[in-house]
Amino acid sequence: QVQLVESGGGLVQAGGSLRLSCAASGRTFSSYAMGWFRQAPGKEREFVAAITWLAGSTNYADSVKGRFTISRDNAKNTVYLQMNSLKPEDTAVYYCARRATPWDSSYDYWGQGTQVTVSS
Repeated sequence: QVQLVESGGGLVQAGGSLRLSCAASGRTFSSYAMGWFRQAPGKEREFVAAITWLAGSTNYADSVKGRFTISRDNAKNTVYLQMNSLKPEDTAVYYCARRATPWDSSYDYWGQGTQVTVSS
């Protein structure tokens, strides 16, 4: 079992910044990567960013490239999402999730989500 707890969401004005955290516990040593996803009201959940635990390789959705940065602290089993130059369209519930292996692209454990609201 893996438990994921997000924090750091809130209300911010357009152009502002927030840093989200995702603390992982449980059988995290068997994890390959962690990802951030988001879901806005009335929309489907979408991929935001991902990072591998060992190499720290990252990838991003085009909509957030250059504005968001994903990072991890292996000692703390924590993944971060630094969000800069926020836009109203970034408003969503943000979730972190665990990807178990490199040969399966699915994410099997999810956090409860944290709300990010960007006002114009």
